[in-house]
Amino acid sequence: MKILLTGYLGRMSNEVRLLAESGYNGEKYDVFGVDPFCEKETERLKKDFSEAEKDVDCVIDFSNPAVTQKLLSFVTENRLPVVIATTGHTETEKYEIKKAAKRIPVFYSSNFSVGVAVLKNLVKKAVEAMPDADAEITEIHHNGKADAPSGTAISIAEEIKKARKDAYFTFGRKGNAVRNKNEIGIHSIRLGNVVGEHEVMIGGKNETIILTHRASDRRVFAEGALKAAKFIINKKKGLFGMEDLLGIKGENI
Repeated sequence: MKILLTGYLGRMSNEVRLLAESGYNGEKYDVFGVDPFCEKETERLKKDFSEAEKDVDCVIDFSNPAVTQKLLSFVTENRLPVVIATTGHTETEKYEIKKAAKRIPVFYSSNFSVGVAVLKNLVKKAVEAMPDADAEITEIHHNGKADAPSGTAISIAEEIKKARKDAYFTFGRKGNAVRNKNEIGIHSIRLGNVVGEHEVMIGGKNETIILTHRASDRRVFAEGALKAAKFIINKKKGLFGMEDLLGIKGENI
Protein backbone atom coordinates (compact mmCIF):
# COMPACT_ATOMS: atom_id res chain seq x y z
CA MET A 1 0.00 0.00 0.00
CA LYS A 2 1.24 3.49 -0.87
CA ILE A 3 0.39 6.16 1.70
CA LEU A 4 0.95 9.90 1.98
CA LEU A 5 1.47 11.25 5.50
CA THR A 6 0.60 14.87 6.20
CA GLY A 7 2.45 16.47 9.09
CA TYR A 8 5.20 14.01 8.18
CA LEU A 9 7.70 15.31 10.74
CA GLY A 10 5.24 15.27 13.64
CA ARG A 11 5.30 12.81 16.53
CA MET A 12 2.34 10.71 15.43
CA SER A 13 3.22 10.69 11.73
CA ASN A 14 6.62 9.40 12.71
CA GLU A 15 4.96 6.57 14.64
CA VAL A 16 2.86 5.68 11.60
CA ARG A 17 5.89 5.79 9.29
CA LEU A 18 8.02 3.56 11.55
CA LEU A 19 5.19 1.06 11.94
CA ALA A 20 4.40 1.03 8.22
CA GLU A 21 8.03 0.63 7.19
CA SER A 22 8.42 -2.27 9.62
CA GLY A 23 5.76 -4.15 7.63
CA TYR A 24 2.81 -3.96 10.02
CA ASN A 25 0.65 -7.12 9.85
CA GLY A 26 2.78 -8.41 6.99
CA GLU A 27 1.66 -5.56 4.70
CA LYS A 28 4.25 -3.77 2.55
CA TYR A 29 3.99 0.03 2.66
CA ASP A 30 5.51 2.73 0.49
CA VAL A 31 5.48 5.96 2.51
CA PHE A 32 5.54 9.55 1.19
CA GLY A 33 5.06 12.78 3.09
CA VAL A 34 4.11 16.45 3.01
CA ASP A 35 5.11 18.91 5.75
CA PRO A 36 5.51 22.70 5.51
CA PHE A 37 8.17 22.56 8.25
CA CYS A 38 10.59 20.32 6.40
CA GLU A 39 13.96 22.05 5.93
CA LYS A 40 14.89 20.15 2.81
CA GLU A 41 12.60 18.52 0.29
CA THR A 42 13.38 15.04 -0.99
CA GLU A 43 11.86 12.75 -3.59
CA ARG A 44 9.46 11.46 -0.92
CA LEU A 45 8.94 14.55 1.26
CA LYS A 46 7.52 17.85 0.00
CA LYS A 47 6.62 21.13 1.70
CA ASP A 48 3.34 21.71 -0.11
CA PHE A 49 0.40 19.67 -1.38
CA SER A 50 0.99 21.03 -4.88
CA GLU A 51 4.22 19.00 -5.00
CA ALA A 52 3.08 16.00 -2.94
CA GLU A 53 2.88 12.47 -4.32
CA LYS A 54 -0.56 11.89 -5.84
CA ASP A 55 -0.16 8.26 -6.90
CA VAL A 56 -1.01 6.82 -3.49
CA ASP A 57 -3.70 4.51 -2.14
CA CYS A 58 -4.57 6.63 0.89
CA VAL A 59 -3.69 9.85 2.73
CA ILE A 60 -3.25 9.75 6.53
CA ASP A 61 -3.52 13.11 8.27
CA PHE A 62 -1.82 13.68 11.62
CA SER A 63 -1.19 17.40 11.24
CA ASN A 64 -3.15 20.48 12.33
CA PRO A 65 -6.68 21.81 11.72
CA ALA A 66 -5.11 24.77 9.90
CA VAL A 67 -4.20 22.33 7.11
CA THR A 68 -7.73 20.92 6.77
CA GLN A 69 -8.89 22.99 3.80
CA LYS A 70 -5.73 22.34 1.76
CA LEU A 71 -5.91 18.66 2.69
CA LEU A 72 -9.55 18.34 1.60
CA SER A 73 -8.88 20.17 -1.67
CA PHE A 74 -5.97 17.81 -2.40
CA VAL A 75 -7.81 14.55 -1.67
CA THR A 76 -11.05 15.54 -3.44
CA GLU A 77 -9.25 16.81 -6.55
CA ASN A 78 -7.24 13.59 -6.76
CA ARG A 79 -10.09 11.29 -5.62
CA LEU A 80 -8.04 9.85 -2.76
CA PRO A 81 -9.31 8.14 0.40
CA VAL A 82 -8.27 10.03 3.52
CA VAL A 83 -7.86 9.10 7.18
CA ILE A 84 -8.22 12.23 9.32
CA ALA A 85 -6.61 11.73 12.73
CA THR A 86 -6.09 15.42 13.55
CA THR A 87 -8.16 16.82 16.45
CA GLY A 88 -9.41 20.30 17.35
CA HIS A 89 -11.53 20.98 14.26
CA THR A 90 -14.09 23.78 14.31
CA GLU A 91 -17.70 23.14 13.37
CA THR A 92 -17.01 24.77 10.00
CA GLU A 93 -14.09 22.42 9.37
CA LYS A 94 -16.21 19.43 10.38
CA TYR A 95 -18.85 20.57 7.90
CA GLU A 96 -16.20 20.68 5.15
CA ILE A 97 -15.08 17.15 6.10
CA LYS A 98 -18.66 15.89 5.83
CA LYS A 99 -19.01 17.63 2.47
CA ALA A 100 -15.84 15.95 1.17
CA ALA A 101 -17.22 12.56 2.26
CA LYS A 102 -19.98 12.95 -0.34
CA ARG A 103 -17.30 12.62 -3.02
CA ILE A 104 -14.54 10.45 -1.50
CA PRO A 105 -14.08 7.95 1.36
CA VAL A 106 -13.24 9.79 4.60
CA PHE A 107 -12.32 8.03 7.84
CA TYR A 108 -12.63 10.50 10.72
CA SER A 109 -12.02 9.85 14.39
CA SER A 110 -10.88 11.83 17.41
CA ASN A 111 -9.03 8.74 18.63
CA PHE A 112 -7.74 5.70 16.74
CA SER A 113 -7.56 3.36 19.72
CA VAL A 114 -9.87 0.34 19.62
CA GLY A 115 -10.14 0.59 23.41
CA VAL A 116 -11.46 4.16 23.27
CA ALA A 117 -14.15 3.14 20.77
CA VAL A 118 -15.21 0.41 23.22
CA LEU A 119 -15.09 2.91 26.11
CA LYS A 120 -17.45 5.31 24.31
CA ASN A 121 -19.89 2.47 23.67
CA LEU A 122 -19.83 1.44 27.34
CA VAL A 123 -20.28 5.03 28.53
CA LYS A 124 -23.38 5.48 26.40
CA LYS A 125 -24.88 2.26 27.77
CA ALA A 126 -24.06 3.28 31.36
CA VAL A 127 -25.70 6.72 31.18
CA GLU A 128 -28.76 5.22 29.50
CA ALA A 129 -29.06 2.74 32.38
CA MET A 130 -28.49 5.46 35.02
CA PRO A 131 -30.43 8.49 33.71
CA ASP A 132 -30.25 10.44 37.00
CA ALA A 133 -26.53 9.92 37.63
CA ASP A 134 -23.96 12.70 37.31
CA ALA A 135 -21.35 12.36 34.57
CA GLU A 136 -17.81 13.75 34.74
CA ILE A 137 -14.86 13.27 32.36
CA THR A 138 -11.18 13.77 33.14
CA GLU A 139 -8.47 13.62 30.47
CA ILE A 140 -4.68 13.73 30.89
CA HIS A 141 -2.18 14.28 28.09
CA HIS A 142 1.45 15.29 27.63
CA ASN A 143 2.41 18.94 28.15
CA GLY A 144 2.93 19.50 24.41
CA LYS A 145 -0.68 18.83 23.42
CA ALA A 146 -2.15 21.99 21.91
CA ASP A 147 -5.92 21.48 22.22
CA ALA A 148 -7.89 21.20 25.46
CA PRO A 149 -10.14 19.45 26.12
CA SER A 150 -8.98 16.60 23.95
CA GLY A 151 -11.05 15.65 20.93
CA THR A 152 -11.61 12.27 22.57
CA ALA A 153 -13.04 13.85 25.75
CA ILE A 154 -15.45 15.90 23.62
CA SER A 155 -16.50 12.81 21.65
CA ILE A 156 -17.16 10.92 24.90
CA ALA A 157 -19.24 13.85 26.18
CA GLU A 158 -21.19 13.85 22.92
CA GLU A 159 -22.02 10.17 23.45
CA ILE A 160 -23.46 11.09 26.85
CA LYS A 161 -25.42 13.97 25.33
CA LYS A 162 -27.11 11.58 22.89
CA ALA A 163 -28.80 9.99 25.91
CA ARG A 164 -29.40 13.34 27.67
CA LYS A 165 -30.78 15.89 25.26
CA ASP A 166 -30.80 18.76 27.80
CA ALA A 167 -27.20 18.21 28.89
CA TYR A 168 -24.49 20.81 28.33
CA PHE A 169 -20.72 20.81 28.74
CA THR A 170 -18.91 22.49 31.64
CA PHE A 171 -15.18 22.88 31.00
CA GLY A 172 -13.48 22.80 34.37
CA ARG A 173 -15.41 24.09 37.34
CA LYS A 174 -15.03 27.24 39.39
CA GLY A 175 -17.09 29.60 41.48
CA ASN A 176 -19.38 29.14 44.44
CA ALA A 177 -22.36 27.16 43.15
CA VAL A 178 -23.64 23.60 43.32
CA ARG A 179 -23.51 21.29 40.36
CA ASN A 180 -26.38 21.50 37.88
CA LYS A 181 -27.93 18.11 37.15
CA ASN A 182 -27.63 18.68 33.38
CA GLU A 183 -23.89 19.35 33.43
CA ILE A 184 -21.34 17.08 31.79
CA GLY A 185 -18.11 18.09 33.47
CA ILE A 186 -14.92 17.94 31.36
CA HIS A 187 -11.53 18.47 33.01
CA SER A 188 -8.13 18.68 31.30
CA ILE A 189 -4.70 18.02 32.77
CA ARG A 190 -1.40 18.50 30.89
CA LEU A 191 1.47 16.64 32.47
CA GLY A 192 4.92 15.42 31.43
CA ASN A 193 4.89 12.84 28.66
CA VAL A 194 1.53 11.16 29.35
CA VAL A 195 0.35 9.46 26.15
CA GLY A 196 -3.34 9.75 26.92
CA GLU A 197 -5.75 8.88 29.74
CA HIS A 198 -9.52 9.29 29.82
CA GLU A 199 -11.65 8.58 32.87
CA VAL A 200 -15.44 8.77 32.95
CA MET A 201 -17.25 8.82 36.31
CA ILE A 202 -20.98 8.16 36.39
CA GLY A 203 -22.27 8.65 39.91
CA GLY A 204 -25.72 8.12 41.35
CA LYS A 205 -26.93 8.47 44.95
CA ASN A 206 -25.77 5.03 46.05
CA GLU A 207 -23.29 3.81 43.44
CA THR A 208 -20.63 5.02 41.02
CA ILE A 209 -19.25 3.54 37.83
CA ILE A 210 -15.72 4.54 36.79
CA LEU A 211 -14.58 3.68 33.28
CA THR A 212 -10.94 4.33 32.39
CA HIS A 213 -8.82 4.02 29.28
CA ARG A 214 -5.04 4.48 29.35
CA ALA A 215 -2.84 4.44 26.28
CA SER A 216 0.64 3.25 27.23
CA ASP A 217 2.25 3.66 23.79
CA ARG A 218 1.50 5.94 20.82
CA ARG A 219 1.87 2.91 18.60
CA VAL A 220 -1.76 2.03 19.36
CA PHE A 221 -2.92 5.15 17.46
CA ALA A 222 -0.59 4.38 14.55
CA GLU A 223 -1.99 0.84 14.36
CA GLY A 224 -5.52 2.23 14.30
CA ALA A 225 -4.67 4.67 11.51
CA LEU A 226 -3.21 1.91 9.32
CA LYS A 227 -6.24 -0.31 10.00
CA ALA A 228 -8.48 2.61 9.02
CA ALA A 229 -6.53 3.15 5.79
CA LYS A 230 -6.92 -0.49 4.83
CA PHE A 231 -10.64 -0.31 5.71
CA ILE A 232 -11.46 2.57 3.35
CA ILE A 233 -9.17 2.15 0.34
CA ASN A 234 -11.81 0.20 -1.59
CA LYS A 235 -14.79 2.33 -0.53
CA LYS A 236 -16.43 4.55 -3.13
CA LYS A 237 -17.31 7.46 -0.83
CA GLY A 238 -18.79 8.19 2.59
CA LEU A 239 -17.90 9.11 6.16
CA PHE A 240 -16.53 6.30 8.34
CA GLY A 241 -15.16 5.99 11.86
CA MET A 242 -13.94 3.52 14.46
CA GLU A 243 -17.53 2.44 15.05
CA ASP A 244 -17.74 1.25 11.44
CA LEU A 245 -14.38 -0.48 11.69
CA LEU A 246 -15.48 -2.39 14.80
CA GLY A 247 -19.14 -2.87 13.85
CA ILE A 248 -20.36 -0.69 16.73
CA LYS A 249 -23.38 1.58 16.23
CA GLY A 250 -22.54 5.27 16.43
CA GLU A 251 -21.96 8.55 14.64
CA ASN A 252 -18.54 9.65 13.39
CA ILE A 253 -18.78 13.44 13.71
